Amino acid sequence: MSLIHKLPYEWLVGLRYTRAGKRSSRNSFISFISLISVSGIALGVAALIVVLSVMNGFQKQVTDRMLSVLAHIEVFDASGAMPNWRQAEQEAFRNPAVRGAAPFVETQGLLVREDAMKPAVIRGILPSEEPKVSDVAKQMRQGSIDTLKPGEFNIVLGYALARSLGVGIGDKVNMMLAQGETTPAGMVPRSRVFTVTGIFEAGHYEFDSSLAFIDIEDAERMERLDAPNGLRLRIADMHDAPFVAQELKRGMSGDLIVRDWSQQNANWFAAVQTEKRMMFIILTLIIAVAAFNLVSTLVMTVTEKQPDIAILRTLGASPRSITKIFMIQGALVGIMGTAAGVGLGVLVALNIDVIVPFIEHLLGVQFLSKDIYLISEMPSDLRWPDVFKIGGVSVLLAFVATIYPSWSASRVKPAEALRYE
Repeated sequence: MSLIHKLPYEWLVGLRYTRAGKRSSRNSFISFISLISVSGIALGVAALIVVLSVMNGFQKQVTDRMLSVLAHIEVFDASGAMPNWRQAEQEAFRNPAVRGAAPFVETQGLLVREDAMKPAVIRGILPSEEPKVSDVAKQMRQGSIDTLKPGEFNIVLGYALARSLGVGIGDKVNMMLAQGETTPAGMVPRSRVFTVTGIFEAGHYEFDSSLAFIDIEDAERMERLDAPNGLRLRIADMHDAPFVAQELKRGMSGDLIVRDWSQQNANWFAAVQTEKRMMFIILTLIIAVAAFNLVSTLVMTVTEKQPDIAILRTLGASPRSITKIFMIQGALVGIMGTAAGVGLGVLVALNIDVIVPFIEHLLGVQFLSKDIYLISEMPSDLRWPDVFKIGGVSVLLAFVATIYPSWSASRVKPAEALRYE
C-alpha cells in the first residue's frame, strides 16, 4: 500500500473511481457498466486472437501439404532442357541452405479412360532422387513410386484423379499430350497407354485431383527431349525460399529461371492474406464497440462525480489534472480488459486441440468432416506478433475512447456543480 500512496493523486483518484466507491445504487450501476466494458474488450481481444490463430493453423496445414508435393525452389533452363543438370546440381549444393535436389520434366496432358477424360499435370521424376525433394513416396496409398521404371510406361496418380477416372492398380489409362505429330490424316496429339502402378494422397485436393507421376525417361520420350526441364530443390527453411532463390540465380551458371514455391502459389497466398486482413478489421470493430462503451461509462461517471470534481477544483486541481484522472480510469479499464482477453485468447488458442473435441463430444457434432475438409482436427498456430498487435490496438482504442469524457470533466465549473449540494 505504501507504494500506491506514493503515486500522484491523479492516479489515486483514478484508481478509486475504477472501483465502485460508496455503495449507492448509482455507483453500483456505473461499476456494472465498467465490468461490461472490461468483459466486452476481453471477449473481443480473445476472439480475435483465437480466430487469427486458427486461420494461421489452416494456412500452415495447407502450406505443409502443398510443399509435401511441391519443391521449395525450381530451377529451369531458359532453353527448355537442362542437359548439364548434374553440374547445376553441384552448383546448387554450394549454397548451404540446399538440402536436396532432383531432376524433373513437367508437362500438361489429358488422361483418358473409356468415357472419362481428365486434364492433369504430368511430372516426370527420377524415383531414386524424388524423396530428397518431396514426400510423395511417404504418401502412397497403394503401390510405390519405385514401380516407375524407364520404358515400362507406368504411372502414379493422385487419389482424387484416380477416383474420377475410375481406375485402380493395374488399370490402363491413355495419356494424350497437346504437342501433336504429323500423320497422313493431319496433326494428331501424341498419345501413349500407361499402366497405373500407384496412387498417392497428399491431402491437398488440387494436387490429388490433377497430378500424375511417370518415369523421367518416359516423360522425355513423350516430350521428345534429350534432358530434364530442370531441377527441383529442397532447402532447410522453406520461409527462406525467396532469398535463397535470388542467391542461386546469382551463383549458378547459365541462362536459368529460378522460382520459389511462394511464386508458384502467389494467388492463393494473396487471397489468404486478404482474408486475414479483412477478418482482423471485422473483429477489431468488435473491440472498438466494447472500447467505446467506455465513453458512456465515463460520461456517467463524470456526471455523477461533478461535486467531487468541483471540490478538487476548489482545492487547486487544474483542468489538466481532472482530465488525467478520467483518462487514467478509462485506460485502466482498457488495460484490464485487454490483459484478460489476451490471457483467455492465448489459453484457448494453445488448447484448441482439447477444447474443440470436448465441444464436439458434448454437442454430438463434428465441425470438420475429414471426407470434406481432409483435416479432422482444428489447427491452431499462435503467433506472438499477432498477440502484441491485437493488444496494442485494443489499448489504443480504449485510450481514444477516454478523450471526450475526460475533456468534458475538465470543463466542469465548480460553482454550478456545488450550487445544489
